[in-house]
Amino acid sequence: MAKVAFLGLGVMGYPMAGHLAKAGHEVTVYNRTFAKAEAWAKEHGGTAAATPREAAQGCDFVMACVGNDDDLRSVCLGEDGAFAGMGSGATFVDHTTVSAQVTRELYATAADAGLSFVDAPVSGGQAGAENGQLVIMCGGDEGVYASAEPVMQSYAKLCKRLGESGAGQLTKMVNQICIAGLVQGLSEGLHFAAKAGLDGREVVEVIGGGAAGSWQMVNRVDTMVDDEFEHGFAVDWMRKDLGICLMTANENGASLPVTALVDQFYKDVQKMGGGRWDTSSLIKRLNALG
Repeated sequence: MAKVAFLGLGVMGYPMAGHLAKAGHEVTVYNRTFAKAEAWAKEHGGTAAATPREAAQGCDFVMACVGNDDDLRSVCLGEDGAFAGMGSGATFVDHTTVSAQVTRELYATAADAGLSFVDAPVSGGQAGAENGQLVIMCGGDEGVYASAEPVMQSYAKLCKRLGESGAGQLTKMVNQICIAGLVQGLSEGLHFAAKAGLDGREVVEVIGGGAAGSWQMVNRVDTMVDDEFEHGFAVDWMRKDLGICLMTANENGASLPVTALVDQFYKDVQKMGGGRWDTSSLIKRLNALG
C-alpha cells in the first residue's frame, strides 16, 4: 500500500479518493473548499490538508482531478503547490482533462525537480468514478507508469499507457471528438423518430442491437426522451474539452468539421441556460427549433 495525496474533490475526485482509501492506501486530500476535504476525511478516515504542498508531503503518489490548465498549474506550482511538497522520486498523476501543452510543461518542470509526472485523463463520468469503473488513458515514462498503475487500479476498469508525455491527453481528445459526433447523431435520430410519430424507446430497443448501438444509446435514451439532463458530464466542461481538441487540431493540421459544428451547438445550449445540463441535452436544442 502507498501513501497517496488526492487534489480536487469534485464529482469525480471525491469518489476516486474514496476508492484509494477503501483499497488500503493512506490518503490525504486537498480541496479549495477545505470543508469538503474535512467531510471526505470524516467519511473515509483519511487526512485533510490545507494546501497542495501539505497534502503532498511524504507521499509516494499525488493524484489530481481539477478543472482546467490554470487549475492544474495552481495545484502543482508555487510555494504552496504540490511539487514544492513532494520528495525526490515521487510521482504526480494528473487525471484532469487538460491540453497536451500544459502536460508537457509540467512533465519537464517535474523532471527538473527530480519528480515524475503521468498524464492520466479519465472517461466514464460520475457513475464510473463512483463505481470504480473508469477508463484511464496515460502518457509518460514507461517505468513510472508501471509503478503508478496499481494505485490507479483502485478506481479503473481499464488503464493503459499510450505513449510518452501528452499521449494520454491526446487520446482523451479522441474520446471527446467521438462522443460529440455520437451524441449529436443520437439526438438527431430521436428527434426524427418523434417527428415521424415513433416511440423513441422502442426504436432504440431495436436499432441498439445493431450497427447503430453505442454506450450513449444504452445509457442516455430514457433521460433524453424524458427531457431530463442532470445525469452526466456538463455542457460547460464539454465545451472546454472540445476547445482543447480544436486548438490542438489547428496545431497538428487535423480536420474536425463535425466537432467544430457540435461545439457551436453546445454553445447554443449554453445560451438556453443549459451550461450545467449533461451533454445529451443536444436534443433539447433540436426540439426547441421545432
